Amino acid sequence: MHFNKYTYRPSHKSCLSVLARAYLLHGIFRSLRGDFTRYFKYRRVCMTQIYMLEEAGQQQQQQPQDVEVVDALLAAISFHDAWAYMMYNAVEDELPDIDTVVQRVYNNANHSNGGCNVGCGRQMVTDPMNQMWIQGEPRIFLKNEARVVDRSLDAISCAVRSCCDQANRDFAQMSQAAGGGGGAVSEMTTPTSLAVMASENELCSRNMVLSAQALVNQNNANQRVTKPGLIMMITAMDAFLENSDSGDSDGSGGGGGAEEGGFSETQIGNLLSACEMAIKHPLLLHSPGPVYHMMSNAAVLLCHLLNGLHAKCSLRESSIDSSGDEGAGGNSNSSNNMERELFYNTLDTFMSIRKLLNMHRQNLPVKLRCHAIPRPNIGISKETDPETPFIDLGETLMCTCRGCQGFVLMGCSPCVAAERAQRSARVQAIQLEDDDEFKREIDDLGDFNLDDDALFSILSRVANN
Repeated sequence: MHFNKYTYRPSHKSCLSVLARAYLLHGIFRSLRGDFTRYFKYRRVCMTQIYMLEEAGQQQQQQPQDVEVVDALLAAISFHDAWAYMMYNAVEDELPDIDTVVQRVYNNANHSNGGCNVGCGRQMVTDPMNQMWIQGEPRIFLKNEARVVDRSLDAISCAVRSCCDQANRDFAQMSQAAGGGGGAVSEMTTPTSLAVMASENELCSRNMVLSAQALVNQNNANQRVTKPGLIMMITAMDAFLENSDSGDSDGSGGGGGAEEGGFSETQIGNLLSACEMAIKHPLLLHSPGPVYHMMSNAAVLLCHLLNGLHAKCSLRESSIDSSGDEGAGGNSNSSNNMERELFYNTLDTFMSIRKLLNMHRQNLPVKLRCHAIPRPNIGISKETDPETPFIDLGETLMCTCRGCQGFVLMGCSPCVAAERAQRSARVQAIQLEDDDEFKREIDDLGDFNLDDDALFSILSRVANN
């Protein structure tokens, strides 16, 4: 079907939801290949179809399934927009200009909102701040009539946007401490940060994740079918944000209980559980939204955990070798065995998830790749130096997203953080040049280097002949 032919033409109500899904899926597929410009175009056309569907429901009696379709589409858009929000570091000035190609969605003043069930979707798609990506408060999450899955996705999306805003402020402070300015970023306020500050007790990222977790647990208790991707994201985000209330800037501390390497027992369990779910379901890395980046950051936190455990165990072994004392009692030996078992169990999980992430990373465009995580310092060619970290995160080729970079730079000084970020940017620039050579080869295709409409015309002529 020629998509553009039916973009603004009035369609039957039963076709609008199908067209909206088709446009959104087409845009998601484009973005997963690095073409965010076409994602934003098809996303806006999808929102146009949602507006038309809402108008049809205003003129007729809107069915409950139509409301569920709108909520599901908006939650999916919000979730994938959170990934675009990360990749552009919440900087709207860097977004492509698509207003000349696809007009913005404006509200028709002749129609009233008619209640939340009818007007909520129209309010979201016509809001000026949502024309490029969904921002502000999570309206689907706040809608109690929406399905549990849709509310959970919207809650996670709001938490990701809030974390990205916080990362921008943290990097601005680091840049100022290093003497590089960055005041403009530190003073930046986004619609999401304003909404969170207005209702901090309810909309802070930590509470958003806990609310999503409660919703999913309630849904799983009533249904036999679980959603491993959603559970994996919530589990990983729960581990990321467990220390957010303690105020520690270096990522140390925990939410209570015994700690190993600066991580609480609950945090370690969530990290291992999230990574094991990704290992069991590797296709989840191909899901829309920030799933792949979240799992890369979970693997980085496993690196910090392994470094802490390795340093602790190495220090204990060296002290035993120097003093000849095997320990003061059975409790000490039991603790040593537990730490050793935790280290090897975590190492097994890390090696598996690192292999999986590297295989996925090699098939992605350069600008979409998250961290290139280094190998542990093991093997016949490695020297066991107590001063050398088990996994040298200084060799990590970092992601371009500031929120992801913060996981690698935990505990670093501002100067070291700025130096590592600059080194990763230089390496990525070289890789982008190699990627441009591949694009130039595609440009040599001549007549087939056209937009979607022209390609559809060529295919229709070929089919007619």
